[in-house]
Amino acid sequence: MSKNNKLIAVALVTSLFFIWGFALNLNPILIPHLKKACQLNDRQSSYIDFASYLAYFLLAIPAAQFMKKYGYKGGILLGLILFACGAFLFYPAAASRSYIFFLGALFVIFCGAAFLETAANPYITVLGTPETAAFRINLSQSFNGFAAFLAPLLGGMFILSGKTLTAAQTASMSADQLNTYLNKEASAVQVPYLIIGIVVLVVALLIYRTSLPEIVEDNPATLADEAKPLLHRMSLLLKEKTLMSGAVAELFYVGAQACVFSFFIRFSERVAGTEEKAAAVYLSIATLGFLIGRATGTALMIVVNPVKILATYSAINVFLILFAIVAHSQASVYALIGVGFFMSIMFPTIFSLSIRGLGAKTKLGSSFVIMGIVGGAIFPVIMGFVSDLSSIQYAYIVPAVCFVYIFFFAYRNLKVKKLEVVAAH
Repeated sequence: MSKNNKLIAVALVTSLFFIWGFALNLNPILIPHLKKACQLNDRQSSYIDFASYLAYFLLAIPAAQFMKKYGYKGGILLGLILFACGAFLFYPAAASRSYIFFLGALFVIFCGAAFLETAANPYITVLGTPETAAFRINLSQSFNGFAAFLAPLLGGMFILSGKTLTAAQTASMSADQLNTYLNKEASAVQVPYLIIGIVVLVVALLIYRTSLPEIVEDNPATLADEAKPLLHRMSLLLKEKTLMSGAVAELFYVGAQACVFSFFIRFSERVAGTEEKAAAVYLSIATLGFLIGRATGTALMIVVNPVKILATYSAINVFLILFAIVAHSQASVYALIGVGFFMSIMFPTIFSLSIRGLGAKTKLGSSFVIMGIVGGAIFPVIMGFVSDLSSIQYAYIVPAVCFVYIFFFAYRNLKVKKLEVVAAH
């Protein structure tokens, strides 16, 4: 490939990081929005995260197998087409105001996102010299972070109406008035997701017309390991205690992140009386704090043991969430913004610690840890159930418990003096 073609290829693959990051970080907007439009309780609204993260969990291995047979470019194109189809399905879902239809559309979107994420991380490393691979992947992942900041900001502007009916207002409306209100709320997602679908198809067309190199596995140890039966290799990994406890820690971390951000707007409304559009801005600040935390935390790891940072940050988050639970003011919202900062380094640190010393088994071991993403499907549903039984404020005990487990995982591994943290998410 020529230098110009490589730059174009890097730009296109980097756009994939932005695409799936933007979609995933619209979920905290969709949760309060569809809660209104489809008249849901907190547990039902949490199925938005369930559908999204379940797709990631179910499609991660099939996506890898598809790309092994048809190539990474084929996997990226299929992922983009699935993503666009899911986005277009939002239009009829809103027209029918069917929550099941919305969940199906989200599932299709994130089936596509699973293909994109499976392909993009290894792909970006081969689009240039090995010496600059770490720079490229960190640059690309910064666009994922930028999408995390932008999604709630734009979602708050173009999807949220800023109008939430009280129980008394709902009771005073006629059936026709209520139906008109609900239809208007539901239709707010049609144009934004139509635009998303069109943009994704344009990216798919550009990638189709661009020459991309194929990734060839040439590591003899990895190839020899992959020649062994899958069940045999998996059974050997089950004996790796650090790997298994790390996979559980990753499950708790992804669950905690989904819980903290997904119910942030609802928490801000109920606890601090913040209007939903303003709450969306606070959520963007929280994701910006996450980005700043990732940058400063990475720099801090140069001089401080990353495992100690993981233990300290998880302990701080437990106390911040407990404060948010007992406080009844805007300070509780600020505490949750702080949680975003301190959980920023957790995914890559847990990931790196979990696969440490696996050698030729690293590739399959990494898949075990990545499967912890299903925590994003499980814990928000638990949190929604607790919220319906008590309140959204007390429901934040769920992510607090998650951070307690992460603290003990880090504490048990404090003897690890040196850890090379890899960019994993």
